[in-house]
Amino acid sequence: MTTTDLVAPGTQRSTIIIKRVFDLPPDIVWKAWTEPASLKKWWGPQEYTCPFFEVDLKPGGKYLGCMKDATGREIWGTGTYQEIIPQSKIVYTDSFADSNGNIVKSTYYGMPEMPVELMVVVQFEDVAGKTNMTLKHAGLPADMATDCIKGWESSFDKLETNLKR
Repeated sequence: MTTTDLVAPGTQRSTIIIKRVFDLPPDIVWKAWTEPASLKKWWGPQEYTCPFFEVDLKPGGKYLGCMKDATGREIWGTGTYQEIIPQSKIVYTDSFADSNGNIVKSTYYGMPEMPVELMVVVQFEDVAGKTNMTLKHAGLPADMATDCIKGWESSFDKLETNLKR
């Protein structure tokens, strides 16, 4: 699902919402989101690997991760955790970065202009031993929402495959 808001004259920003049910309890899905070794197994769309991910999981703590495509091109991302409710909710900022964790513009990677900082909220709900996960990614340019949904869905396919192992 995508919602679009006009935030400035001629500028539309979208919030995408993706819901996924995992046939595993929230503590397992939570670990996949919060432990670097687990994140390396699924972070990024299908055609990417994740050779590096570090996490300082606390409000004000940062993460730094790298997605690498088949040609060896790396795309780094960073953010700051805003809210952590164990096995229930993660709120964090999302920005492109260089390999040192310095925030860079999307154009650094040859991508269209995007806001320098976006917000992500991930919620985990236990329903009869399964995890209902909801992701909200806010502030995206409206014309990039569909590609962003495809990227997250592909990542979640990898996550699901990994959790079943």
